[in-house]
Amino acid sequence: MQAPPPINLRLVGWLSLAQLISWGSIFYTFALVMAPVERDLGLSRAESSLAFSLALLVEGLLAYPVGRWIDRGHERIVMTGGSVLAGVCLLLQGSVTGMVGFYAVWAGLGAAMAAVLYAPAFAVVTRRFPLDFRRAIILMTFLGGLASTVFIPLTAWLMALWGWRHAFIALAALHLLVCAPLHALALRGAPRPSPRVAAADPQTVKGVTDFIFSAPFLLIGVFVVLLMAVTVALPAHMVSLLRENGLREVWVIAIPAGIGVIQVLGRLLLYFFEHHVDPHLANRLIPCLIPLGLLALLAAPLSADGQVGAVLLFVLLYGLGNGMLTIVKGTAIAQYVNRDHVATLNGALGLPLALARAAAPLLLGLLWTAQAGYTHGLWLLLALSVLGVGALMLAQQLALRSR
Repeated sequence: MQAPPPINLRLVGWLSLAQLISWGSIFYTFALVMAPVERDLGLSRAESSLAFSLALLVEGLLAYPVGRWIDRGHERIVMTGGSVLAGVCLLLQGSVTGMVGFYAVWAGLGAAMAAVLYAPAFAVVTRRFPLDFRRAIILMTFLGGLASTVFIPLTAWLMALWGWRHAFIALAALHLLVCAPLHALALRGAPRPSPRVAAADPQTVKGVTDFIFSAPFLLIGVFVVLLMAVTVALPAHMVSLLRENGLREVWVIAIPAGIGVIQVLGRLLLYFFEHHVDPHLANRLIPCLIPLGLLALLAAPLSADGQVGAVLLFVLLYGLGNGMLTIVKGTAIAQYVNRDHVATLNGALGLPLALARAAAPLLLGLLWTAQAGYTHGLWLLLALSVLGVGALMLAQQLALRSR
């Protein structure tokens, strides 16, 4: 039997570049375009937030079929088509004149995200480099973590130079002229799909069902869904939130951009801690950084200097926590529920995660008021994050006690 090929660093590097562009030009641009779109199209904060929620919902609903297409060896078509779709939708974004068109564009961008962001890219490198996929995934995560650092100031500069409509033409060009050709060329020669299993063992199916209804799995599901809701709700509103805190425009752009660098630092720290600290202790401590960061933001004093300090503390805690939380969420089921059926069990959370990701930005927008700003929404996010952390700790306790 022929050994799997060693990791191709050139391929992973090109995929990493596409991740940087895709995350930066789609996911992180919404926070910047929200205010001018509300002004030009006459939308409320809740109405504009719904567009991002639609995108996240479409992405979540399409994740399963996209994964199946990639498993069948169609990764080149999926990711190239996703980049073309992203480019076309970003072009159309610059010409929308009403709410329906705005929603349609972001629904299309949600479909594009399902085809070009982390999940399909991780599946690609896992299929191609089954013996060394972890190193490839870590590399893409590091570079993807810099997307906000690069694209928030870049997009803000383009919007100031050309206006928001023409700025999106430039972002569309990156997908059509860089990402689409890159995926089309780099993903040639996909591995053949593995043979299908003829039939599922009834005992295996029953075992998976038992795990799904077990207390550790349900608690970890609560943890993953709630923390996903919190970390997805904030990016779409980050720019507006910082402006309402009275920060100067340079801080409004620099602070979200800095989160990307801190996320990468968090992942480097996690790599170090995995070799020096009990992983169960790390799993308990890392998620606590998210509610601590929200507390720092809510406790920001009225003075300008104090506000900057509190917001910087929020950025540090939230950035470190969010950077490492990706790994905790991705390994909790294998550590505390079952390792043999981890893919099936993660798939069982697909619909709840899609709904949480879609609802969270909209809910934060609905809770915004002219008098209180985002205060009510931040308190809700704090409560959800505390509940999620508690659910993980209880799941960990139950799982470790039963061993």
